[in-house]
Amino acid sequence: MRLTEFAELTEMEFGRRRADGLLADLVLVELGSRTGREAIADGVDPKLVWRALCREFDVPPERW
Repeated sequence: MRLTEFAELTEMEFGRRRADGLLADLVLVELGSRTGREAIADGVDPKLVWRALCREFDVPPERW
């Protein structure tokens, strides 16, 4: 997944401000106890970050 697609999906699902906050502040155990932003900076595929966020917030799988 490209970063542009990741940004579009997070903004559509959570709204721009909330998505920015989640990526900066929410620590996800699934991502090695890192925030989404840290995981992406460390080279984790944005698709894995997206799926971790979806699971954390019970986003229906058809929107993953």
